[in-house]
Amino acid sequence: MRYSKQRELIYGIIKATSTHPTANWIYQAAREKMATISLGTVYRNLDQLALEGMIKVISEGNIARYDWNTVSHQHLRCSVCGKMSDIEIPDRQLIKSIKHSHQFDVEKIEMIFMGICSEHN
Repeated sequence: MRYSKQRELIYGIIKATSTHPTANWIYQAAREKMATISLGTVYRNLDQLALEGMIKVISEGNIARYDWNTVSHQHLRCSVCGKMSDIEIPDRQLIKSIKHSHQFDVEKIEMIFMGICSEHN
């Protein structure tokens, strides 16, 4: 991947947060540091970072969120504030169970647990 100041900035913004931001959130944060950056540039660089495996795209319906943590993990999402956070659930047993009962080789698991976070309980 060719070096780009914009890509470095966008990647740094994603790495600096654990909130799994949207492209628009990243764009607003990037504009604070580089006023001339466009939303199109943000999207192109997010696509390139995902293509290179440097970030993970989490799709929620028609909304994409971005995660710097590319190691297999699951997510908790608050239905009140929308906050998303990482959790790790050992999935070996689940994979074995699916393979046994459905004769299906699981390549990856993506789960989002929906509920209400401690800030809104």
